[in-house]
Amino acid sequence: MQKSKIHFYGGAGYVTGANFVLELEDKKIMLDCGLIQGGRFASDLNRRDFEYDPSEIDYLFISHAHMDHIGRVPKLVKDGFKGKIFSTHATLSLVPYMFEDALKIMRSEAQKEGKEPFYDMEDVQKALSLWQGLDYYENLQIDDLSVELKNAGHILGSAMIFLNRGDRRFVYTGDLGNAPEPLLPDADKIEDANYMIIESVYGDRLHEEREQRVEILKRVLLEAHRKSKTVLIPTFSLERTQILLLEMNNLIESRQVPHTKVYLDSPLASKLTEVFRQYTHLFRKEVREQIAKGDDIFSFPDFVEISNPKDSFKILKENGAKVILAGSGMSTGGRVLLHEKALLEDKNAIILFVGYQGVGTIGRKIQEGNKKILIDDQWVRVRAKKVSISGFSAHADRDMLLKAIESTADTLDELYIALGETRSSLFLAQRAHDYLDVPVHVPQNGEVREIDF
Repeated sequence: MQKSKIHFYGGAGYVTGANFVLELEDKKIMLDCGLIQGGRFASDLNRRDFEYDPSEIDYLFISHAHMDHIGRVPKLVKDGFKGKIFSTHATLSLVPYMFEDALKIMRSEAQKEGKEPFYDMEDVQKALSLWQGLDYYENLQIDDLSVELKNAGHILGSAMIFLNRGDRRFVYTGDLGNAPEPLLPDADKIEDANYMIIESVYGDRLHEEREQRVEILKRVLLEAHRKSKTVLIPTFSLERTQILLLEMNNLIESRQVPHTKVYLDSPLASKLTEVFRQYTHLFRKEVREQIAKGDDIFSFPDFVEISNPKDSFKILKENGAKVILAGSGMSTGGRVLLHEKALLEDKNAIILFVGYQGVGTIGRKIQEGNKKILIDDQWVRVRAKKVSISGFSAHADRDMLLKAIESTADTLDELYIALGETRSSLFLAQRAHDYLDVPVHVPQNGEVREIDF
């Protein structure tokens, strides 16, 4: 049995910044290389040097296209990485748009701080030149190591990474989906894992059932229609926006909700939605059937996409009920800040949170009940009604995570719980130990564990 090491360079002790390295005798395999979020993209945490020599990394496997899993890849390349990068084809189709948008934000924020961005478009292009797409379940052979990407059910193209060596298996879940996810099939079953890194964003909480989350959304839309209110939804451009469009499409076209003006004020979300249209074969069976009957699931009457920033101001002045979807999902940047400055002080507005709000973000501060919020050096009073729906999160909740662990509990030599706030990771670890009798460890950032792999 061979001795190897797993290094926890990021994503241990907090949700974002996923970055793990599996060190074998003759090669180093990296799993994700993401931004630490919760502050500015150009923060010193993301700008700092890597704790290892990027030129020594042979292969990088990407679980999915969210920035907290891919955001430092161009910097990795800039700092010397020359290996190969692998992900699903869908992820590879999404990442150029994600990098382009992130670079715009970084440039703006770096300029405010009097610094240079920590990578540029040339580094993005170099990273993409090293990147190769794989199909789900395609077997990639690297010497004595075989690698397979399986559906994680989280966002379009998201994958669990299965690494097999002899009769030993190491699984990295990336982020697991919230089943049933409206657009995508449920995550594949995990079996025969000897070691596993699992996420824990909602490791101490449960979501509403799908019927409940749709019912809450329906109530908010009906309230807006009856009382001519504005609903502001800070939303992630990738997956969350597309799920909300699908759900609103179904509510409006089934006449459960009257026609209401819905504005998508996120150029990135609009671009990504076009990528979704290219991968409908990855959608759930019932959604594919809905599309086959002629339904454009991402469009409906009175739906408008905003491209010109000047139009963002115009829609705020429009009378009557309306819904504005704007990025970013945690209010860390983007057009949602413009709308929050205008709407948070309005008692006739509703701010609807539909996912996790990172520690320290404007979204988290609003959600936690702060009466005044600092946005772009301007203090804004919070008078708007606040509503949260955790059920629209793309992350598995506590019981779903435990079910994933249970499916391979009998073979686990050690389970690593990461990608969550310390509280939720420890809670999930305790449950896994008490209920499933699994050898479990909650790693700290920078920790190294020796494994038989």
